[in-house]
Amino acid sequence: MEPEPPILYKETRVSLEPASNASIVHIRLPAPTRSRDRRSLGLDKYGEEERTYRSKNLATAASIYHRKHHGSPRSFLWRVLEDDTVLSIRAADVSKQQSAPDANLILHLRFPSPIRASCIALADAPEHDSLSIFALDHSNHLYTIVLRPDHFRRRSATENGIGDACKTHLAGTFSFKHPHRLAAVSAHQVVVTFHDGGLIRFDRDRTHNVNGQTWKETNFSAQGWATSFRSLFPLPFQGGHTIKHGKANMELSAATSVVTDTLGVEYAQFLFSVCLDHRLRIWNVRSGAILYTADMLGVERNPQDIGKWIIDPGYDNLVRVVGHAEGRRTLVTYSPVSNEFKFWKVETQDDSTIFVHDMFPDQQLTPPGLSSGDVWTLADFGVAQPTGQAFHLWILTKNNLTYRVQKLEFRASDSEDDWRAGWMSVYIDNEQTTAESSNPGDPTDATEKWLQTLFYPGRFSKATLEAALAMYERGLGSKEATFRNGKGLVEAVCSILGSTATLDRLASGEMDFDQFRSHSQVSWRRFYRLVLELDKQRGEALSLALDHNSGLAWVLCADLVAAVHPCSTLEQIYHKSPGTVDIDNENVAALVSAGLDLIDNFSDSIMQQANAALRVELFEESADTDMERIQRFFDESASWRGISEEDASQVVDSLGSDFRIVTQKLYRQLVELFATTEETRARDVRHPLTEFGRKVVVKSVQETADLQWQVLLSQLLLLVHMEYEYDEDHEESALHSRLDIGHVYRQLIEALKHLEFLTWLVKTEISVPALKPERSNGSPTTTKRPDDMRTITAFEVIISHLLGLVDVDGEPLASSLTDVVIDICAPDSGIELSPELIQCSLLKADRPDLALELTKFCGQDPFPVYIQGRVFLSLKDYTAAALHFKKAAVGMSVPMKHTERHTGGLLDETEKNLLNSGLANYYSHVVSLYDRHKAFSYVIDFARLSLQFAQAPDAKATRIEMLSRLFTASTSISRFETAHATLLSMPDRALKLSCLKKLVERMCETAQTSELTALPFSGMQEEVDSILQQKCRNTTDVVRGTPYHQILYAWRITHNDYRGAAAVLHDRLQKLRQAGEGDSLNGEDVLDTAVTRQFLLLINALSCVDPKQAWITIEETPTASGGTQDVGADHNAPAAKPKRKVVTLADLRRQYQAELDRIAAIQNNQFEFTADDGDDVMVIDP
Repeated sequence: MEPEPPILYKETRVSLEPASNASIVHIRLPAPTRSRDRRSLGLDKYGEEERTYRSKNLATAASIYHRKHHGSPRSFLWRVLEDDTVLSIRAADVSKQQSAPDANLILHLRFPSPIRASCIALADAPEHDSLSIFALDHSNHLYTIVLRPDHFRRRSATENGIGDACKTHLAGTFSFKHPHRLAAVSAHQVVVTFHDGGLIRFDRDRTHNVNGQTWKETNFSAQGWATSFRSLFPLPFQGGHTIKHGKANMELSAATSVVTDTLGVEYAQFLFSVCLDHRLRIWNVRSGAILYTADMLGVERNPQDIGKWIIDPGYDNLVRVVGHAEGRRTLVTYSPVSNEFKFWKVETQDDSTIFVHDMFPDQQLTPPGLSSGDVWTLADFGVAQPTGQAFHLWILTKNNLTYRVQKLEFRASDSEDDWRAGWMSVYIDNEQTTAESSNPGDPTDATEKWLQTLFYPGRFSKATLEAALAMYERGLGSKEATFRNGKGLVEAVCSILGSTATLDRLASGEMDFDQFRSHSQVSWRRFYRLVLELDKQRGEALSLALDHNSGLAWVLCADLVAAVHPCSTLEQIYHKSPGTVDIDNENVAALVSAGLDLIDNFSDSIMQQANAALRVELFEESADTDMERIQRFFDESASWRGISEEDASQVVDSLGSDFRIVTQKLYRQLVELFATTEETRARDVRHPLTEFGRKVVVKSVQETADLQWQVLLSQLLLLVHMEYEYDEDHEESALHSRLDIGHVYRQLIEALKHLEFLTWLVKTEISVPALKPERSNGSPTTTKRPDDMRTITAFEVIISHLLGLVDVDGEPLASSLTDVVIDICAPDSGIELSPELIQCSLLKADRPDLALELTKFCGQDPFPVYIQGRVFLSLKDYTAAALHFKKAAVGMSVPMKHTERHTGGLLDETEKNLLNSGLANYYSHVVSLYDRHKAFSYVIDFARLSLQFAQAPDAKATRIEMLSRLFTASTSISRFETAHATLLSMPDRALKLSCLKKLVERMCETAQTSELTALPFSGMQEEVDSILQQKCRNTTDVVRGTPYHQILYAWRITHNDYRGAAAVLHDRLQKLRQAGEGDSLNGEDVLDTAVTRQFLLLINALSCVDPKQAWITIEETPTASGGTQDVGADHNAPAAKPKRKVVTLADLRRQYQAELDRIAAIQNNQFEFTADDGDDVMVIDP
């Protein structure tokens, strides 16, 4: 059995599901002729749901094309979807130029007829910044689609379709020949191979001839017309060997895999083809001449054995060309019959002759694991020669839905032994995470754990979960999917799975929670298995794409794309791959392996308890010594319960007796495995990541952080195990006797805390407005429509703009990605991951709930404490916010030399100027924060604090502002004594009068008359009287509304102004009479009316003064008829100069008696109406 190649690379799988449906642009291409949609009918709803899922989300073909002449965007990922009727294409650049806009739109080109997945090619022209797409459909129409970068950036570029950018052409040859493969020689030349071994060359016609033809056709045949027609007939009527493929009978000379290249010769183009008869043919594309033909492996074969060497027509990736030297290339072919590679040196000086030499004539270059009886088959391969000497050969092998990727670096001088020994493997994580088991003492509900597993960012696509849920619900007998009835996906999952478990009672009458929990777990596991089955289909490998510029290899899957990049040293140790650890790292590898092996046998309950104990160490402040903390963690984690004698012996076997290889130096080596390099930390980011590149980095960070967490946690548990695993009689053998175990413990805790914070960032999702198309100036805009929200991780929102690459051209992109990810995860990362700064961004995005989750990561410095106050303030926990604001007061008020700090837009310049400039300004800033939230009681508290420190002469403006805010807040919550005291403290006369008016009006409106009259209003009593008197004058309705007359009456009585009080009562009396209140009889006493009661109050008021002073003056206005009326009697009369009139106590008594007589006469019907000068006058009979 062949040894497994060492694991030196890993893949990072990225979901192709867009963050928002707004990113997808649907373009329906024009139909050249009328065509009918062919729709397949499912036999049942269950099958139809899965078929629809596969059709819309799983590609049947996919690849990545890298443009040769233009960049930004340079790489394009294309997929064939929906029964071969949709060609999906998107930009797939990892990074971009500093000023280049992001191309984040996904174009779905819908064809009228299904396209041939094997007849799709892309090209770009040096003279135009565009992408040319060539596709041949089953109706034999050749589509030519030219897309510009704007099509991938701005929706407006495709709002009215793509117009003339799409052309169709129908070649006459297609009527009797079957196309098999299509290759783009350039943006202006295309070659199509036929089933009979011939080919047709299409040259773009740039002269716009009168026939309107887009292409000029040139046919070439390798066999002659007779043979060409023969292959159209059924097999019994043919005289030679053919192979049935689809509807065509393929000739053995038909090319199944083709590639074109110039060989560095100007105006020359060569077509390299591998044919079904296992032969290599090289064509001159210009003349159609076959310049070379030979067996793929350079072996002369017996014509009688031709049947053994026939290649299946389904293979389309058997030949590659590599190299850049003028007139020289290396041709690499793969024989699927013998599972053997062959390297050819190809040379030429012109386009008419070519020389082909076998570079390894006596060697059998067979990739590992592809013997004749093996279940693995080679699905694709790629070759690059980045240094000009060594070949980098990548192979993709498949076994049903499982695949492997391997790499070989091979020189022309290497031997066959070097070929066999030089292979390297790519680690592919096929393990599926399941939710932790739940027990009655677990604080986290089982449902919450399953939801975290299912909806972890990037793990399962929304389409997969929806399809699984629909199928699960259909199995329960439902007719329509729940999530289509207005429910969200999470709510629908909980609702459907929750309906399958019922809570019953035991015989004792108690609730049977154990059975409920068990049934619920069964439902979740069934649903999860269904999700996994659908998700496996997404990971079916389709092709391998290799970027020759950056050396980055991609694996294209049905609904995923995987970037292959080098493993870090820690990852190589973690995977325990033989031959990957050098001598210097043998001991640290033993330490890492010992820790992982130790916890490998721990049960879920032990790991849960260990994690609970760890969180105490991570997030709770402790004044204990290091040894006390270690002891507490050892006791509370109870990890010793999961360590058997055999486990302890294995640790000793790995680390030596008394763990002798464990030293301080070894732990320094361990820490260095997690650290970043100085070169990476000091890099100058010139090429920021694109949206696609950010998804790659986020997924890689998720995987790396999880791996490092496992290693660090295992090391923490191993450390405490070793510390307490010694003979008490031999103290010198204890671990703490030869190394600073407390220092190591703190380092591990700090690294774990950093990873916990990073994990939160990459697993927490936020909905943000989707980017609209770019404006003409290149700046993106955002939309606020709910349908255009995109869901991305907090890491992408807040941190990803700091990431990028130093250079793109000539730099190995794969290793750069690894360096970036290691730097992000490193405890000494060069990328600032400030929890309080991220909290600022979350508060700015109106997500205080998420900001609260970061509180445990924040320090106790003044600024983080202040931000915690802002978090609680946004959550309307005003008490907690006040505690944090007061705690941070001194530190945030002391002037500092360097106070420039980033706040994510949370603080504007005015607010920043109030910080670190004294306690008065700091508290005034807090006052304004509470004022925005209408938390007036806290405004009062902090305004008083600000006033307490605003005593300096230059703090006059602050003092006035705080007095104003204090007064407004006190008035708003009816703290009138505070408002009154504040009012008296105001130095500005105009402000004081304005506030006085507000205070009086507020107290009157809230019926606080007794409080108003009780307040002294020192030096302002006349102003209060004037304010109330003006309100009385302006009041017309004295029955309803604020009783200003009564309030002024009470005010003047309180201040012994009885005549003034009587004047107010008289004004109210007149307005009552004008309102007709004198005729409103209520109760049993007909003489008790509002008017008569007002007379009594008025008479009583004047009775309290000296009889000589028992009079008041009133103003009366002449009427239009020459008479007079009291002021306020008729406001619609023509304006006239008011006259003053004296009314005595005796006059009021007579008027009162007349009013009583009038009421009595009315009750006795002693009145009549007469007309005089058009007025109705009531005459009372004596």
